[in-house]
Amino acid sequence: MNRPRPVEYGDASAEVRAVFDDIRAERKVADVSNFWKYLAGDPALLKRTWETQKAVLAPGALDHLVKEMIYLAVSVTNGCSYGIACHTALARKAGMTDAVFGELMSVIGMANQTNRFADGFRLPIDDVFNE
Repeated sequence: MNRPRPVEYGDASAEVRAVFDDIRAERKVADVSNFWKYLAGDPALLKRTWETQKAVLAPGALDHLVKEMIYLAVSVTNGCSYGIACHTALARKAGMTDAVFGELMSVIGMANQTNRFADGFRLPIDDVFNE
């Protein structure tokens, strides 16, 4: 199987260009990232993924910075270097400082460590947590 290739704007179909234009406008960037360029090989997948991500990251009960930090935390936990780089940049753009980043990494590390302890010890869940 051949490795997928990115779809550049100039080579994109009208359908893909429309999604790229929306991403660029929403994110206020000159070009879309490689993530979107590679997904564009399947225009339906590109559109579906963008629409879902846009909806999930839209304003709501959680502010945009918190959502990007959660995305970053999941990327760290999953070991996704692309997600870490992308969502670190997006969180910084949304206002994450070096101090906040450091604390976030501490919380992620601690949560992963204590989760493994709980799983390893096969801890029963306390009744007070089951409400």
